[in-house]
Amino acid sequence: MLRIALAALMLFTLWVPATAHQDPEISGYIQVDGGRIWYRMNGSKHLGKVPAIIVAHGGPGGTHRGNLPYVALADTFPVILYDQLGTGNSDRPDGQDTWKVQRFVDEIDHIRKALGLDEVIMAGHSWGGTVAAEYAVRNPDGLVGAILSSPLISTPIWNADNAAWIDALPEETQEVLERHKNDKTMASKEYREAAQQFYDRHMCRVGHCTDNGHRAGGPSGNSEMYLNMWGPTDFFGIGTLKDYDLTPKLGDIKAPTLILCGEFDEAAPKSCHAFGGMIDSAQVTILPNAGHATMAADEAYYIQQVRTFVNMVTR
Repeated sequence: MLRIALAALMLFTLWVPATAHQDPEISGYIQVDGGRIWYRMNGSKHLGKVPAIIVAHGGPGGTHRGNLPYVALADTFPVILYDQLGTGNSDRPDGQDTWKVQRFVDEIDHIRKALGLDEVIMAGHSWGGTVAAEYAVRNPDGLVGAILSSPLISTPIWNADNAAWIDALPEETQEVLERHKNDKTMASKEYREAAQQFYDRHMCRVGHCTDNGHRAGGPSGNSEMYLNMWGPTDFFGIGTLKDYDLTPKLGDIKAPTLILCGEFDEAAPKSCHAFGGMIDSAQVTILPNAGHATMAADEAYYIQQVRTFVNMVTR
């Protein structure tokens, strides 16, 4: 089971645009509850002049590398990427006591305090979108804006959306996925091959994640965290997050919010539009022909949408 969970997690951690390989200006560790988290910063010369952009990665158990395209914004803003506790370059405490949603959200306060960030824009992709949304719900002082990129907002809604995507797959593929799910044999080669058909449509669409310089090295993710909190495949959450649902609290978000997702995203467009309708000052952008790996689909267009938003909320 760990094998297929690792394969799903690697889609988050191994594929980033080749143009994003810019070394950090500053890096180090910050103490949080349970250990130390690693961070990197670019655009440090802008500190104190404009809000800093903090970006949470996907997973759970992914790493900062999937968010490297955000470094392009360091020409105007301080940009801070980090590895959540338990994965990447950060400490990996024993046990699962730290694998709690609110503890991950608390990491943002520790980052802000350690780096003296009075004003921030909080961003996150996928599970990182969960962290960003949870932080925005708290309406902390100095939160200028929130960017929810292909966010996990509700696991029941996510599961239903992806069940609908699966219904559009060939019948034989659907049968393989359903049979192995029922038999609890999802580590089989047949299941993995069928799941790949889904990923080719809805994660990294064919042609978006290829060996043309997009494969990234760097720190490894944590597949055990992914399996425990989410499950063995990306399209259904059956772990500790299986009942997670933030929709009742979305209306509490006061900061201007940008929601992005791909046209064929696991975080389906119709649901992202619905989430946007629950937030007073939200706008929703659908990225054409993109799956869940939106930045891999068209990095320049993605960053253009983000840049337009952050310029708007800081002018």
